[in-house]
Amino acid sequence: MTFNVLVLCTHNSARSVLGEAMVNHLAKRLGRPFKAYSAGSSPSGRVNPFALEVLQHAGIDTAGVRSKSWDEFAQSDSPQMDIVITVCDSAAAEACPFWPGAPVKIHWGFPDPSRAPGDDSAKRIAFEITRQAIGYKILQLMALPIEEMSQTELQAALNLIANS
Repeated sequence: MTFNVLVLCTHNSARSVLGEAMVNHLAKRLGRPFKAYSAGSSPSGRVNPFALEVLQHAGIDTAGVRSKSWDEFAQSDSPQMDIVITVCDSAAAEACPFWPGAPVKIHWGFPDPSRAPGDDSAKRIAFEITRQAIGYKILQLMALPIEEMSQTELQAALNLIANS
């Protein structure tokens, strides 16, 4: 069984893309049954080049990474999501569409690295810090015995991760 994770951010250009890539990379590396997707309510149509750069620098495959609308995942023929994670406050405040399945929903807010002050070097650092912060929460998700957990137990565990 594979557990599908949808990572949401308004523009689907940075934080949600980092989340999708980190889930898929760590799941493969750790042999865990997760598959991630990312999307946004108002996708920018492009992935921030700094997001791609920090992922590639960390040895994470970015082939196929693109900015997507969450409408792609709200269709009846879309993969059923088990977990929906919002990673920006604006996406968390929006009314999300109905997702196929009955996903557990959680908000893990991260500052927008594209708004970090300074030059390109400072932005690269902000993106790397964000990648690592998201990765830390994803590692905690990967450590859960998700195959044995009820939705109530999973929600409680995700709430604990949100506060870590």
